[in-house]
Amino acid sequence: MSRKLTVTEPVARADWSVSAIRLIVGLGNPGTQYEGTRHNAGAFFVRRLAMLHGLTLSADRNALGDSARGIVAGHDLRLLVPQTYMNNSGRSVAAVASYYRVDPTEILIAHDELDIPPGESRIKHDGGHGGHNGLRDIIPALGNRKNFWRLRIGIGHPGSARQVSSWVLSKASTADQIAIEASIESAISALPLLLDGDAVKAMTALHSEHHQPPTNNED
Repeated sequence: MSRKLTVTEPVARADWSVSAIRLIVGLGNPGTQYEGTRHNAGAFFVRRLAMLHGLTLSADRNALGDSARGIVAGHDLRLLVPQTYMNNSGRSVAAVASYYRVDPTEILIAHDELDIPPGESRIKHDGGHGGHNGLRDIIPALGNRKNFWRLRIGIGHPGSARQVSSWVLSKASTADQIAIEASIESAISALPLLLDGDAVKAMTALHSEHHQPPTNNED
């Protein structure tokens, strides 16, 4: 990206019934203090995907994040890990989408999900933000277009709304982390089906995977 991007203008294009994914975004918070926290599960997914495909995520100030471009499962993709804080993820996503003319229907957002237990991930298309602050910021940044794809990586719920903030900003137990990473590997395995346009098969493959946290691990 060689020229300055306009981050305030949302992408405004007609809905497409079927669109190939061109941009995969992994949400998280920047900084070493947030590495390995539950809230950074989406960023972990994209970094792991990049590593497996020999792609290097490099700092891109115009994209407001770390980005890469390369071939994944035969598809030309852009990968993005915003380096804004989670609550400002929309600035980075909208910047890249606007510059490269990527429609929201061509975007997959990977993010942590409280309502799914560790060891499970789910693919979803369209919908609201579900209380996730990253999605809450992305939707208006894309012109209130909600019809992007989501990879919801389960991190479990602490059981009380008062504990959610500290829960997502802390590291999972050893057992839960093993399960979360296993579900991310399953998501990476199912990704080629989604990229090929077979969302049903991708969902079926991924949603049948349940990685239970080991019971003999102690944090």
